[in-house]
Amino acid sequence: MRKRYMGLQSAEKGITGLETAIILIAFVVVASVFAFTVLSTGVFSSERSKDTIYKGLEEARSSMEPKGALIAYSGGDSTATATIFKVVFIVATAVAGDAIDLTPPYTAGGTGTDPDAVANAEYRTIISYTDQNQFLPDVPWTVDFIGESSGDNLLEGGEKAELTVWLLQRDFSITNVAAANAVTGWTANPTTGAHGILASGGTLLTPNDKFTLEVKPESGSVMTLQRTLPPRLDTIIDLR
Repeated sequence: MRKRYMGLQSAEKGITGLETAIILIAFVVVASVFAFTVLSTGVFSSERSKDTIYKGLEEARSSMEPKGALIAYSGGDSTATATIFKVVFIVATAVAGDAIDLTPPYTAGGTGTDPDAVANAEYRTIISYTDQNQFLPDVPWTVDFIGESSGDNLLEGGEKAELTVWLLQRDFSITNVAAANAVTGWTANPTTGAHGILASGGTLLTPNDKFTLEVKPESGSVMTLQRTLPPRLDTIIDLR
């Protein structure tokens, strides 16, 4: 029995210090690789989140909002031939931030026939028109800064701009813009590239019609204005 016991003691096995070191190093390497992967993924996600936040802030800082009502102008005739030849509304920046380029493609002199095309106009803001019968991707518009202004065509914080969207070409020598010779056909302007206006032979805005305007600056969100005309078209119509 003693010999058997001594034999069992001499048959015991264990691990050496070198094997322990190898196993420890393997664990450390695996843990390091895993930690690096986790950290890299976290940094990448943080960068993407930061980019998304910055993009959102940029959109907000370059956005417009309407101030007050939208005013529609007709020829002052309440008969079935009456129609809207322009709409006017005031805009301002949504938050104090980046300036918005409101260089207009047209001007309005208040005499003769308006609007007047601006030669070689490089405008950045587009206004489109939609109703149930038609879509005009780039209608003529003019701008007039009211109140405090820096004197340029950039809409900055604290400034207000009055935008006039021309749906028809108006001859100031007559009162009813839907009458004979009041509305002329509109074609694309080869200089500015602007196109799209209602024509006497097309579908004109009449009482109870609904229409939508979209103001699309170079950067920032699109400002959408949707209105419905009343049953009677007065000379000036307040569309809140």
